[in-house]
Parts: sequence; C-alpha cells; structure tokens
Amino acid sequence: MATLADAPPLLAAQVARMSGDPHGEEQALARALELSPGQMLPMLAMGNLKAERGDDRAATAFYQAALKRAAAGPVPPELHPLLQRAQTWLAEAGARFEGHMRAALGDIAHVPRVALAIDMLSGKVPLYLQQPSMFYFPGLPQRPFYERHEFPWLAELEAAIPAMQAELAFRLAGGEDFRPYVETQPGRPAPNNPLKNDPSWGAHYFWQNGEIVAEHAAAAPATMAALAAAPIPVIKGRSPMALWSLLKPGTHIQPHHGMLNTRLICHVPLVVNADCALRVGPETRRWEPGKALIFDDSFEHEAWNRGTETRVILLFEIWRPEIGAEERAALTRLFEGIDLLGSAQGGNGF
Repeated sequence: MATLADAPPLLAAQVARMSGDPHGEEQALARALELSPGQMLPMLAMGNLKAERGDDRAATAFYQAALKRAAAGPVPPELHPLLQRAQTWLAEAGARFEGHMRAALGDIAHVPRVALAIDMLSGKVPLYLQQPSMFYFPGLPQRPFYERHEFPWLAELEAAIPAMQAELAFRLAGGEDFRPYVETQPGRPAPNNPLKNDPSWGAHYFWQNGEIVAEHAAAAPATMAALAAAPIPVIKGRSPMALWSLLKPGTHIQPHHGMLNTRLICHVPLVVNADCALRVGPETRRWEPGKALIFDDSFEHEAWNRGTETRVILLFEIWRPEIGAEERAALTRLFEGIDLLGSAQGGNGF
C-alpha cells in the first residue's frame, strides 16, 4: 500500500501541513530540496516553516537563497507573491535584529563604524568595496571618504576659494555653457551614459589628460596657483587632471565606478546649494562652503543637484597617501607603458 512517504515531496509537504504535522512537512521539503536544490518553491516553503517556528536565522537563509535564485530568472508568475512575502519578512527581521543589537550595545552602537557595521549586518546597507573599472592596486584601505585634516596642504588651497570663485564668476558671466563632461569621441563607441553630450553636466578643463589647457589656465591664475600645492600625479597622457565641474538643477549622475583605486578625487566647492549631494559607497555627504570633499571614486558613487541653482566645484585628482614614492614611480611607468599601446583612457570624478 502506498504511503505519504511515497508521494511527490511537495505534495507530501502540503498534506503534512494541512494535517498539522510540521515535522513531516519539514522532512518532505528537505527531500524536495535534495532532489532539486535550486527549486524556489520548496525554498520559500521552508523559509515560511522556519519563520513560523521563530527560527529567524534559518528562515533568512532559505528566503535569501530563493531571492538569489529568482534574481537569476525566470520566475513563474505564481511565485511573485511568495517572493514579495519573503522580501517583506526579511526587511522586518532585519529591523528586529538591528533593534536587538543596538539595545544590547547601548551607547556604543552609535560609534560611526560600529553603527555602519550593524547596518550592513542587518542588511539595511549593502557592502560596498573598491571596484575600479580599469586597474585595481591591492592592499589599499577600503575607505570611501577621507577627512580634510589628513591633508595639511588643503588649508592653503581652501583659503584661495574666494579668489577662485571670482575667476569662476567671470567665466560664467559670459553666459556660454561648459562643454559636456561626457562626450562621444570620434572613432569610439558612444558612452553608455544618459548625460552624454549634455552640458547639464559640464566641464571646463585646466589640465586634461596631462596637457595644460593654456587659454583656461591663463584666465584663472589663482586657481592654477592653488592647484600647485596638491600632490597631483604627473603621468604622461593621463594626469594632471583638473577642471571646474558643473551640475545644473535637476541633474543626476547615475551610480558608477571610477577607473583606478590608486588616486583620490578632490572636490572644492565654489557654488553649492543645500539640495546637492554626493554618495560614495554607503555614505552620502553634501558640499559645504569652504570645505573640500576627498573620496575614492573606485567605490560606486553618484551625485545629484535637486536644488534650483547650478553647482560648480573645482575637481582634481591626487595620489592616495598610502602609496609611497617607489610605488608611485612604478605605477607612473606602468600607466605610461599601457598608453604606449594606444589604450589611453581619460577618467574623471564629477
């Protein structure tokens, strides 16, 4: 005589559930997953069962596995409500876990790096790492932002902001747009960027790909003098790189990664408003008058201007402070050697 154990596992699990037999249901679902490890329905059903039993860790594991499988597609329409339920449960479980951890730690939970670690552990914030699009140099700290006090030369540059603002105001008084920051190059594929050839994200270069833009430099002596104090890489065909970067109201630079993790990008605010911001990895900062922002653009980053006034910054790159003189010399030769093969690339940071 046939028994429930002889039935297809999913049918057996359904019968066990209707009979109020959670142990039998779990055994049947385990058989289903053993026979078809990537099947979403038994993963979701097992997640439901573990959640009902209060086993949040196990439920999380099964729900996350099902959602990961769903992301690879395709997903049968009948599973969409179950996947949505799993997402809702995971969000609620993450909030419970975060609350538990913060209560257990007390005031220590507000220490910035501890707070960020809790956010990532609970799934509230994704884990962001350096992912340069062209070249990765190993062994460098995973730091999205650096602090102004770490760069002694920066105070002198910030002191020149009023003079640089005057030079910028004279340029803007002409009423002409800057050239687009992202431009289609002859003989190259068009960039996959919604702002290509759009002056809403504009650039006015002083140095570009290692070459000085003489006319622009001559019209901005205070800006050029201020830049002279910064540890800007000198790499033939690549650097120095320095420009005014303009972002018109309503413009959003979509998330992307820079090309290298051997540099940091410096933003010196010249014209800003409270509705402009820059996100690098998990952290969002606003440009403040008189205060530079320094960040690693090999992290995913984006920027936006949701205000009513145009934002303009002085943008340039510097060597990362963790890279010493010998490695800087080696990297310079490496990049110049790459470019001798005809693969020179630009690469700026807003």
